[in-house]
Amino acid sequence: MLIIGIAGGTGCGKTTVVNQIINELPEGEVGIISQDSYYTDTTHLSYEERVKINFDHPRSIDFDLLVKHLKELKKGKPIHQPVYSFVKHNRTGDTILTHPRKVMIVEGILILTNPELRKMFDIKIFVHADSDERLIRRLKRDITDRGRDLDEVLNRYKTTLKPMHNQFIEPTKEYADIIIPNNHYNTVAIDIVKTIINDKL
Repeated sequence: MLIIGIAGGTGCGKTTVVNQIINELPEGEVGIISQDSYYTDTTHLSYEERVKINFDHPRSIDFDLLVKHLKELKKGKPIHQPVYSFVKHNRTGDTILTHPRKVMIVEGILILTNPELRKMFDIKIFVHADSDERLIRRLKRDITDRGRDLDEVLNRYKTTLKPMHNQFIEPTKEYADIIIPNNHYNTVAIDIVKTIINDKL
């Protein structure tokens, strides 16, 4: 099994890169694990308390469970990936049955901050985008898909997202094998990744 880690700041275009890689590989050979599914369970907290959580800090991720699940997949066993609700700021209680694949892609803003997880990645990719571009994408997504209002998103960006990005996410670039600038469609980088994957497979 080939495990690829794809990181980068919020709104950098990780999903676009993931989809470009998937589209280049045979159907059924690629599985995806999203870091967002592994936000720590906050059922014991009230909604008001959950809203105050800093979801851009590595502490907010249940890395132990994520590492355990990846190890299970490597052994050829299926896992039950948690389902997370951004509206409720908590896991839903549902799970997605995820089977091992030849290529497993793990994507998320904080995945390169965890040493144990980093060691499991055969290829580490960091998707880079201009901070203004990332803010615009984040605004559109949070307002359209997650029911947030403009002031809430801007306030969270200023007080949490930006400082956490500078403290935790941007420095993980140094661990990346490949840095993909994603301000525009980058076919060369995707071709390189595709070549490495096919070579390893």
